[in-house]
Amino acid sequence: MQIPENAPFTLEQRTKLNSILAALNPAQQTWVSGFFSGIVSSAAASTAQTATAPELTILFGTESGNSEELADRTKKLAAKYGYKSKVVNMSETDTKKLSASKNLLVIVSTWGDGDPPDTATGFYKELMGDGAAKFSNTSFSVLALGDSSYEKFCEIGKKIDRRLEELGGKRVFDRVDCDVNYEANWETWSAGALKAFPVGTSSAPQTTVVATAAAASEGFGKKNPFPAILEEKILLNGTGSAKETLHLELNLEGSGLQYEVGDALAIVPTNRDQDVEWVLLATGLDANTKLGDKTLAEAIKHDFDITSLTSRIAGKYNEIAKDTKLTALLDPENKKQFAEWSYGRQFIDLLEDFPCKTLTADSLTGLLRGMAPRLYSIASSPKAHENEVHLTIAAVRYQTHGKSRVGVASTYTADLVEKGDKIPVYVHSNKNFRLPVDPSTPIIMIGPGTGIAPFRAFVEERQAIGATGKNWLFFGDQHYSYDFLYQLEWQNFLKEGVLNRLDVAFSRDQPEKIYVQHKLLQASAEVYKWIADGACVYVCGDANRMAHDVNSALIEIIAKQGAKSAEEAEACLAEMKKAKRYQRDVY
Repeated sequence: MQIPENAPFTLEQRTKLNSILAALNPAQQTWVSGFFSGIVSSAAASTAQTATAPELTILFGTESGNSEELADRTKKLAAKYGYKSKVVNMSETDTKKLSASKNLLVIVSTWGDGDPPDTATGFYKELMGDGAAKFSNTSFSVLALGDSSYEKFCEIGKKIDRRLEELGGKRVFDRVDCDVNYEANWETWSAGALKAFPVGTSSAPQTTVVATAAAASEGFGKKNPFPAILEEKILLNGTGSAKETLHLELNLEGSGLQYEVGDALAIVPTNRDQDVEWVLLATGLDANTKLGDKTLAEAIKHDFDITSLTSRIAGKYNEIAKDTKLTALLDPENKKQFAEWSYGRQFIDLLEDFPCKTLTADSLTGLLRGMAPRLYSIASSPKAHENEVHLTIAAVRYQTHGKSRVGVASTYTADLVEKGDKIPVYVHSNKNFRLPVDPSTPIIMIGPGTGIAPFRAFVEERQAIGATGKNWLFFGDQHYSYDFLYQLEWQNFLKEGVLNRLDVAFSRDQPEKIYVQHKLLQASAEVYKWIADGACVYVCGDANRMAHDVNSALIEIIAKQGAKSAEEAEACLAEMKKAKRYQRDVY
């Protein structure tokens, strides 16, 4: 066996190959011949398979990153089923483009009071409007993400699911609604939907869905939080403040966890003993009743949310209690009355106001959702604090209906852990809240209260990398003397030239209340100049009022300073959002 002279090899290569082939016996030559023939056939088959692979579009709408993460994981799984997939952000498409998709999977979260994710607002409005394209040639399925502690649970996913059908789409697999612990539901939905498409595979791939999920959870992460040592806990408010804001420093050494500025840290809290005791007393259940490897008291303390109260929870409870007064309160014809009664109340109030003697340990825990991790914007740059992560957390405490109420995670960090203790944490990526790629880009940061957290990280990062872009911070709280969070740090950043401008609003230091949106309007001309010069605008904090008021202020600034109508200014802000020049991390 000799390599012919016209073969596509150099003289040196032919010489080496001929030398090797001459040393082979007939059996070895046959094996080599078959081996290379198999490689060629495999490559040809692979090329043919890629050319004929059914195409799949995976559309996502996300606020905190969960939907995007699941979209990426679904794409990897779809490849194992033989699909050629692409992942599309709702912020980067429209209904006309999307309607060309023959096979469509939608993963979307619901935010706040039944709202679409911030970045998906434009697409959602178009889809629900009269001008939406038809989806007559599209087969689809929807995965809805939500939080059952809200009344409008998975509302956006439900509406998109109905709307796609109204526009002619064919639902091939029923919508699946996910609570905060969504892993098992995603596994069921992704496998079911991928097999349900007309071009889909009827059997699961060799690498099963369970194996895929398990691989994603290796190391420390959501399924296996890292026990981070609390190295520092500092009260940021001065004596006399009505607030209790804590600065926490956690050690991540040995965790393998990495984060970028803009990300969040998830804390897995436990309930306070008083709340556990109230539930046990109201139900009359034995604290030592065994539930798996834990007692009922241990399970309630660590595994379940015992503060949330919605009509869904009350309805499930009344299936057991069968209380006539509660039945009347839950009348579907008058939803307002339950909303009025439940305002300021928690699950314990339901147990006490409508007692049930037939409740068991299993039926009690069956009413409750699992303990949800709480996400906090990271207040540090990893470049400035190696192996550390910093948080800014305001302890929530209040009185309603004769009881003291608390925020579960915020008072867990305030009351239940001290320096040297371990807190279960994992990093939650937030790709929708990132510094501009170009370090020369100017940025405007608007973060009252604990909304200041990510901007401390932003400025630390910009200083560490030597960014030349200008930095402007708007901060607000109640009192200058008590509530100026990280005051010395900001003053040092100003002195060093890292922070170019700082505007503050302290609402209780004068008769009229002044907030960050008022400071924005006062600096309208300069704010508009920065925006016109390409600045990115960031907002972090309260979604209900602050973020809405800041958004309105920005529209007013763009309209007035840019000589535009309100509609044109709103469209301009929408374009900034699409270009990632207007990003919000609101809660």
